[in-house]
Amino acid sequence: MGAGAAVWLLGHRDQEASRLRKLLAPHARQPSPMPRWQQLITAARGRLRPEGWCLAAGATVALLGESVVPLAVGAAGVPLAAGVRRARDARREREWRRAAVIAWLGELAAEVRVGRQPGDALRLTLQDSVDAGAGPGAARSTVLAAARFGGDVPGALRSAAREPGAEGLLGLAACWRVAVDRGAGLAAGLGRLEAALRSERDQRADLRAQLAGARSTAVMLAALPVLGLLMGSALGAEPLRVLLHTGPGLACLGVGGVLEGVGVWWALRIVRRAEER
Repeated sequence: MGAGAAVWLLGHRDQEASRLRKLLAPHARQPSPMPRWQQLITAARGRLRPEGWCLAAGATVALLGESVVPLAVGAAGVPLAAGVRRARDARREREWRRAAVIAWLGELAAEVRVGRQPGDALRLTLQDSVDAGAGPGAARSTVLAAARFGGDVPGALRSAAREPGAEGLLGLAACWRVAVDRGAGLAAGLGRLEAALRSERDQRADLRAQLAGARSTAVMLAALPVLGLLMGSALGAEPLRVLLHTGPGLACLGVGGVLEGVGVWWALRIVRRAEER
């Protein structure tokens, strides 16, 4: 009886503390707002794309060097920066879709192993992915419709596999056709397919980590001319005036810029081809 009374008192005390926290929550100390300049910087980072920063850098150098050449170079670099950004976003989306396919295959294999029919497991896991906004990609609705209304599921999977990063669905289409047409076990095939895709993803990540040093070295070497300009300005040589307001300086700037761009492109192309292989 005494223990029951103690438990009741502890529960009552917890309820009172919770009620007190709710009453005092509106009067709690609010975090201090950020300064105006910090808010502007945060908003600029969220809205200004990399190509915008390229143009801003060109405008800054143009003001420092009192020449329109850096501004023109910055404006010319906007399409290049936009292409790099689009390629980066496409690569991220492709990696996200690969991870989503692997996760979905794992869920599908788990549902089949517990005894659920392949069609029911496919509909259940796909419906969950549609509701969560995840899954193998935008074509998941087509696969879901084919599984729900008795359509060509392997054909829908092959169509979904055309999206970048969803190539693993081709293996699922083959496993599905063999399991449905010949009565083979689907769970074992899904397990092997998931393991193969995970191994391939891990190998790709390991290769990317090994090539990160080469990519960083190429970018660092590309930034050395900027360091030379800063050192020349610190020594009082006025390199911007020489490069932007004299004939030989403009010639050196043009030739050096072309060689710099070709060198960076070639180095990154070697790294990219190594990743693809």
